[in-house]
Amino acid sequence: MTGLAGQSDGGDPALISPCINVCKMEAGLCVGCFRTLDEIACWADAGDDDKRLILAAVARRKALARPMP
Repeated sequence: MTGLAGQSDGGDPALISPCINVCKMEAGLCVGCFRTLDEIACWADAGDDDKRLILAAVARRKALARPMP
């Protein structure tokens, strides 16, 4: 089970939680990990495929949140 930032739940070691313990919701997303409440809530029970989908969505959101140089 994933409990703390960076801990694996025993599945694919590349699929660690994106949580960085900066838990504040703004506009429906956590400002620390860029996940929705639903994604945060289901992470511990999600399979590897679902975690990959969540991590892909997180990567897209982070890219959109970064200002262009």
